[in-house]
Amino acid sequence: MRIPLSLPPARPVDALAVGLNSIDLLAEVHGYPAANSKVRLEGFSQRPGGQCATAAVALSRLGLRTAYIGRVGDDAYGREGLASLRAEGVEVDRVVTVPGATSQFAVILVDHATGTRTVLWHRHAGLSMRPDDVPAEAVRSARVLHVDCHETACVTAAAEAARAAGTRTVIDVEKVRPGIDRLLAAIDVVIAAEGFPAEYTGATSLGDALARLQAETGAPVVCVTLGEEGSLARVQGREIRTPAFRVPVVDTTGAGDVFRAGFIAAWVHGGEATEVEDALRWANAVAAMKCRGLGARTTTPTLTELRTFLAGGM
Repeated sequence: MRIPLSLPPARPVDALAVGLNSIDLLAEVHGYPAANSKVRLEGFSQRPGGQCATAAVALSRLGLRTAYIGRVGDDAYGREGLASLRAEGVEVDRVVTVPGATSQFAVILVDHATGTRTVLWHRHAGLSMRPDDVPAEAVRSARVLHVDCHETACVTAAAEAARAAGTRTVIDVEKVRPGIDRLLAAIDVVIAAEGFPAEYTGATSLGDALARLQAETGAPVVCVTLGEEGSLARVQGREIRTPAFRVPVVDTTGAGDVFRAGFIAAWVHGGEATEVEDALRWANAVAAMKCRGLGARTTTPTLTELRTFLAGGM
């Protein structure tokens, strides 16, 4: 089944990502700590992350002309985050640097026993984004706009401008926030965290929640990521379950972020002929490959590496 959405013709930017960036402080442990305990660190490192910034890096590695818009503080974390994006070929000219603000950061506990992570994050109030942070011209210059759900008012304005310009929209949504109804009404492809469809719709089964999410938002494609169980999507009344790829899991940080990038990259590369099943296979493969390394971006693949992996040459 083909993705039931046409992409606009070639534009200066293939994908524009708008949303969160972060510096991640990764604390590696063996077994999740119990309350009121002391646990030896197996390792500690500092790496760039953040939902949309990580997706932007993945999109660039997968061969797309990519831009990113967000906010950083005028501190070392902000400079590191911007440098990491520039190094990956991501255009960051419209990123706003906020004087006196601390850039977003997260302390992430990575459990070696399971490969899972727990995120403790901090975001300075001065980093809140305004609708005018995303100029309409930037949206018109892109074929796809990718947003997260944190700065709802800002990304709603961007998504509505995208719809007016014929730019396709994809969202990484994980939480019901004020204004989420209006935001989702402007989205073409909703890719949700596992708990979101039930939280948003009140349905008790995942299939019913996904069906109601599609009916209530009008999005032609809705999908939920399910970790080691892959993903479940709904397109034109049909459910599509895509299994995860089995890999040695080191760290799941950023897996969902790059899942969205894999879907978008498959769509842009395949154009009008893109099969939904193929786009979801790309998405699951990119997420799996990322999980083989520590941090949100370390082992996110290039387009050549992804194609080799999909061909069975892992």
